[in-house]
Parts: sequence; structure tokens; C-alpha cells
Amino acid sequence: MPRLKQSHTATGWLATAVLLTSGCAVLDSSSADARGPGASYEQAYADHEPLHVVGYPSTGSLLVVQRLVWDIADGKTDELRKLATSDSNETDARKTAENWIKGFGAGARRNVTGDFYDDGSERQVVVLYFHDTRQVKEFTVRLDGDAGNEDWRVLMKSADFKDATHAPNWAPKEPGGTGSRMKNSN
Repeated sequence: MPRLKQSHTATGWLATAVLLTSGCAVLDSSSADARGPGASYEQAYADHEPLHVVGYPSTGSLLVVQRLVWDIADGKTDELRKLATSDSNETDARKTAENWIKGFGAGARRNVTGDFYDDGSERQVVVLYFHDTRQVKEFTVRLDGDAGNEDWRVLMKSADFKDATHAPNWAPKEPGGTGSRMKNSN
């Protein structure tokens, strides 16, 4: 009887080892696949520094700004271009994406704070602070699309590198300095 018991125990351990290793392989391959085009939000979040937030974003404006920062950090011109508003023509949107990646790519890979102005119901001005590179950039995000099928998009009309990367002269040097923390009373 003890021999039979040892045999079952050994078989049980072997089965457990096989399941664990095959499970790890499945998890590992799905994680690798998730980093390509169409990666899940959860995987992208795990792969990047979190965006620090000041002000009052809506769920949609926060999501599009987070994707904007991640796509700049990852150098994904095509993914970034897809975030453009419908009135941003294809050529300008692509060139703007390239400019933002070239100008802010290094800063977007590290600590970034998004300072959200206005109430975020239809449109928001967002000032991004790229802390490690000490850069500041203003972005406009808004609802865009057919009524009922609207999604948040980014205005991308800065084909000139200097225009695409200039700092706003009205924004404070540090996040939260000019009223973004106060709710809009409108």
C-alpha cells in the first residue's frame, strides 16, 4: 500500500508541475502579444509610468491623454495619429505625431503630470509637464465623431516642429498653479 501511495503522490506532483509550467507559458505568450497593436489598457498601464493628474478630467479626457502620453513614449506614430480629431487632416496629424514623438518622447517615458483645465464635459485644455526633461506642452482634447458615437480625440494640427513643441506662455511652471484645481462654475 505505501508504494501505491508514493506513486500517486509522485504523479500528482508531476501533474502540478506540468500545469504550472504550461500555465506560465500561456501567460507569458499572452503578455507578449498584448504589447503589440491593440494591446489592452491594463497591459499598457502596467508597462508605463502612471500619469499624475491635477484638475478635473472626465473619464474620457483622462483616457485619451493617458494614451497620448503612452504613444509618445513608445514612438507609435500610427497609434498616436489615430487619436486625432476629425478636423485634423491626415498629413498634419501624422507630422504632428512625429513631432511630438521627437520632441517629447524622452520625457514621456518618465514622470508626467497632466493638468486638466475646464470642466471636461465636451472639451478640455490639458497641460502636460514632462518632469525629467523640464518640458511643458498644451494639448486640446475634445469629444469628436457622430452624435451617439462620440469619442475623445486630440487636436493635431501642428505640422511645424517648433509649433508642435513650444511651451504655452500662460501655463504655470508647476502643475496646478492657475486654477485647474478649482471646479468650473459654468
